[in-house]
Amino acid sequence: MENITELLSKISLPAVIYVINFIFIFAVLFLERKTSSARLAWIMVLAFMPIVGFVFYLVFNQNLSRIHINHLYDDEWNAVQTLLKNQMNREDDDDYSDMTNPSAISRKDMIKLNQVYGESIYTEGNDVELITDGNDLLDSMIKDIRAAEKNVYAEFFIIKNDRIGKRFIRELKDAAQRGVTVKLLIDTQGSRSIGKRALKDFLDAGGQVGYFFPPRLFRFGIKIGLNLNYRNHRKILVIDEKIGYTGGYNIANEYCDMVPRFGHWRDSHIRIKGEAVKELLGRFILDWRFTTKEPLSIPVSMDTQNIVGTKGIQIVNCGPESPAQEIKRAFMKMITTSKKTIYIQSPYFVPDASIIESLKMAHQSGVDVRVMIPCKPDHIFVYWATYSFIGELLRNGCKVYIYDGGFLHAKTIISDDEVSSVGSCNFDIRSFKLNFETNAFIYDREFALKMKDAFMEDLKSSHELTLEDYNNRSLLIKFKENISTLMTEIL
Repeated sequence: MENITELLSKISLPAVIYVINFIFIFAVLFLERKTSSARLAWIMVLAFMPIVGFVFYLVFNQNLSRIHINHLYDDEWNAVQTLLKNQMNREDDDDYSDMTNPSAISRKDMIKLNQVYGESIYTEGNDVELITDGNDLLDSMIKDIRAAEKNVYAEFFIIKNDRIGKRFIRELKDAAQRGVTVKLLIDTQGSRSIGKRALKDFLDAGGQVGYFFPPRLFRFGIKIGLNLNYRNHRKILVIDEKIGYTGGYNIANEYCDMVPRFGHWRDSHIRIKGEAVKELLGRFILDWRFTTKEPLSIPVSMDTQNIVGTKGIQIVNCGPESPAQEIKRAFMKMITTSKKTIYIQSPYFVPDASIIESLKMAHQSGVDVRVMIPCKPDHIFVYWATYSFIGELLRNGCKVYIYDGGFLHAKTIISDDEVSSVGSCNFDIRSFKLNFETNAFIYDREFALKMKDAFMEDLKSSHELTLEDYNNRSLLIKFKENISTLMTEIL
């Protein structure tokens, strides 16, 4: 016994910590289904920061694959599967009665992909309005909220307790006071400045609030969540089940050009009328049910009377509970099937190898590939990781533009003036794997041309980043890139 006691006394605490840490690495990390790069990134964090890294791993690396966020009731699941099966059977029989839009017919393979992987129902007869100014968007949303008769469902990653945030919540409160059912779903981390005090009047008026992944631990007055790495990044607003909004804008001062360091906030959002609104509503209800446990029902049946336009739309969602990376697959399909052009805007461009290879192959096939990123960062590490991946595109002949007109936050892609996408999903690993995202894929030449016009207008406020310019970047920038790219899997 004395020998054992003497031996234990000679073992230092740091040595014990390192042994436990490495046991944890091999016993837990290698038993999880991760990419090699993700494993390597976490090994570095755990090895070089044993205590802090261990805590980071527990907080930022939980497995959500077993959480039924997308859980449908049996009758809903049967109705969705029946609709999808009927649509796909008609397509297999070369019956395109669901697709009168020529752009949809020409991209029927992409529609099929979204049906199979994203369980996304194709809808037609929609009207879509593109909005690229935050103040215009806020005015439009407020106008529709004020006209609401039955319900307003809002879901945002960021709502801040600032001038714009207070104005938006005040409009929701007024709608609730009129007897409209108002439900507000916010991400706990993105909207951490919105507390019960800021929402008191809204709640007193009858409004309802849901917090996505609320914090479970409290230490020294600070909220600590156990799901910090998983964020509900969606931006959805549905009014009376007839009007829907989605895109890149959140609710805060900077989105309305009121924060000088960002300047003009350039973003893209869409206002939808038609059958696709039900798909946005269904997404909201699933998130609301998971968050609040309120058993709302999802409208699944197709209403052929709700025809207000000619545009085909699929609403595609993704999140860490699913390994399919549905929106990334749709992006890749757009890229690999393009014949002439691919125009991309994204504030964060940190894709995986499959996206990079798809863009390189498209360029090598004669497609005009153009990517636009902001001139200034709002997340330092992500920005310099973006710069590194942009270099890979430049070396392979793709064109890259830096937007100088303010901060570019738009998440858009346009293919061949025929199909386009607007939503919350960035071209980065975080959006593909860790965030809960929603994008609308619009099959319509007229709308795609409007998107292209907006891109071309942004080119007037941009400069092209050439390979020569990139190769001449400073050693400091190269250092920042190398450090940032090491963490791309955990940024």
